[in-house]
Order: sequence, then C-alpha cells, then structure tokens
Amino acid sequence: MEKSKLLTIAVVFLLILNFGTLGFLLFSGAKDGFFRQHHEGDREPRQIIIHELHFDKNQTIAYDKCIQLHRGEIRNIQDSIRNTKNELYLLLNQKSINTVKKDSLILILGHLQQEIEATHFNHFLNIKKLCNKNQLHDFEALTQELSRIFSKDRKPRHD
Repeated sequence: MEKSKLLTIAVVFLLILNFGTLGFLLFSGAKDGFFRQHHEGDREPRQIIIHELHFDKNQTIAYDKCIQLHRGEIRNIQDSIRNTKNELYLLLNQKSINTVKKDSLILILGHLQQEIEATHFNHFLNIKKLCNKNQLHDFEALTQELSRIFSKDRKPRHD
C-alpha cells in the first residue's frame, strides 16, 4: 500500500473518531456534566454555591461569615492532624516502636478525620438554613453536585 493511501485512510479514521466523540458528548447524558464542569472550572465553590442557590446580598454576607467560621474550624483540626502525624512519625526514630502509642495515634487521626467530615456536613446544614423556601429545591439539586464541585484539582478551600 502506498504511503499516501495509508495516510489518507488514517486521516479519515481520525476524523470519524473525532466526530463520533463530539456526537457522543452532544447527544448523550454526558453533555450536561461535561459542559457544566468545563464552564464551572474557572469558578470557586463559593461562587458556584451563590449562583446555584440564587443568594441575595444578605444571604451572601451571611454565607461569607459561615465560610470564615468553617475555615477556622477546619484549620484547627488540620493543625491537630499535622501535630499528631508528626508525633506518630517520630516513633520511627525509636529502636523499639511502642505499638500501643502508634495505634493510639492512628486512632486519634481517624477521629480527627471524622471530625473534618462532620464539620463539612454541618457547614452545609448551615448553608441550607440560609435558604428560603424557594431556594430549598436548588439546594437539593446542589447536594447532588457537591462531591464534583469540591473534587476539582485545586488548593483545598472547604467553602
């Protein structure tokens, strides 16, 4: 087979593959997720939540206060995690590792992680309390998207 004929077949195949992929994205259920995620990619979770819940000025001010409190709580727990991990890894310098101490520190780390998750959950309960009756439906829809909104590759902000 000639090189030009092989090249033509390869180009046609790639064009068909590209059009097939675009068609799939446009006409399938992936459409909303793909384009919405791409559109939201430039916005922080705070902006997404304010937009999706249609917060007014007073709700936005109250939400910003919730964010600051939440960040402080998370920062304190993360400091405890960092200190506990340091204590745990310092055990590696001992000739004989105290397994009771090691297990105790690992258990503490598990409890601290549970505390982080409970703090996040309570933060969203506080956001729900900011919503009026008309916004509760939007909040319910938003809860379906929370893990996607906060799973983006970005510096953790925990809004």
